[in-house]
Amino acid sequence: MKEIHILDKKFREYLTEKVIQQRIEELALQMNKELAGKEVVFLGILNGAFLFAADLFRRIEFPARISFVKLASYQGTSSSGSIKELIGWNEDIKDKAIVVIEDIVDTGNTLERIIGELVIRKAAEVRIASLLYKPLAYTKNIPLDYIGFEIPNDFVVGFGLDYDGFGRNLPSVYTLIN
Repeated sequence: MKEIHILDKKFREYLTEKVIQQRIEELALQMNKELAGKEVVFLGILNGAFLFAADLFRRIEFPARISFVKLASYQGTSSSGSIKELIGWNEDIKDKAIVVIEDIVDTGNTLERIIGELVIRKAAEVRIASLLYKPLAYTKNIPLDYIGFEIPNDFVVGFGLDYDGFGRNLPSVYTLIN
C-alpha cells in the first residue's frame, strides 16, 4: 500500500482514484434517473467538496446549475464542534430541488446547519450527496441520499480533504496511520 507524509503525519492509501471515479459515475447515473425533469441546483460545500462536485457535475446529463458555500468546522485532525459561515449564500433556491454535495459527513453538524439554511430559503426538496460517510461518528437524523463510501471514524485526506490545508490535491483518499 502506498504511504505518504503530510507535515508531521503519515497516511496510507485507503481509496484509489480509480475506485473513487467508478463510484462517482454510479452516483451520477442514479441522479440522472431520479432528478431528470426537475429544476436542480447542486450546492457544493467548500473547500473539501470541490473535486467531488466537479467530477460529479460533469457527469450530470440534465440541465442544472451549481453553486458553492463555504463553511468550516475542522481544526487540524478533529472537528472543532462549531460551524463558521465563511462565504454566504448567493443562489436563489426557492422552490428548487437542491443536491447538497459534501466531501465527508461525520458528526452531521455542518449538514444540519446547511439544511436549516435551505429550509429558511424555501427549497422545494433537499437531497444529500457525500463522497464519504462516517456512520460511527454521525449524530443526526438527516437522511443521506447518495453515499460514495462508508468509512471508519478515521481522519482522512485527499480528493479535496485536507490536513491543515495540505493534501487536497491527492487523487486518492488516504487514512491517518496512528
